[in-house]
Amino acid sequence: MTETKPGPSLFKRNPPIAGEAEAIESAKSGDAEAFSKLYALHKRRVYTLCLRMLGNVSEAEDMTQEAFLHLFRKIGSFRGESAFSTWLHRLTVNLVLMHLRKKGLNLVSLEETINPSEDDAPKRDFGSRDPQLAGSVDRVALERAVASLPPGYRMVFILHDVEGFEHNEIATMLECSTGNSKSQLHKARLKLRELLRQPEQSIQQAGLKEAAQ
Repeated sequence: MTETKPGPSLFKRNPPIAGEAEAIESAKSGDAEAFSKLYALHKRRVYTLCLRMLGNVSEAEDMTQEAFLHLFRKIGSFRGESAFSTWLHRLTVNLVLMHLRKKGLNLVSLEETINPSEDDAPKRDFGSRDPQLAGSVDRVALERAVASLPPGYRMVFILHDVEGFEHNEIATMLECSTGNSKSQLHKARLKLRELLRQPEQSIQQAGLKEAAQ
């Protein structure tokens, strides 16, 4: 699969890390210490991605370990055509999606709302970037609101607005239509705006309710 460069996201990643390139080349040659360095540099962000997608701490920890085991086997195929973090995140996303499919979970809703109603219709293409959410000051509240989204909404929101995948890529990964991906993103953003207008306690309760389902 062709590596792609993600667009602007709501949750900014850290800039390139000093010594990373050298560690990658050494790890390709089987240097265990270099691989350990890569693990230390990226484990937090990989774990955060897994937790956002899965909404379960135990599963996120297991998938983080699985991602790095897979990385150990696949690092020789990294060609530097995109940032290493981008490549690693795509690898992680694919593993998480395979994990969810093995559990028999639907990754997105089956409904196809290509034309949203007038009440919730945005003033522009609802597959584009959302400046209202991107400008949110309280990132902690935004993270909690994202965690409380229904799984299908959360998945598309994370893949598009956080990880920077295009809708056609998301449609391929989730085995749905591009229109369905756009619809899920639109609904996720509407739900997030609603949640962010609520008191913090209400957001936390919504997250606990979603985790229990």
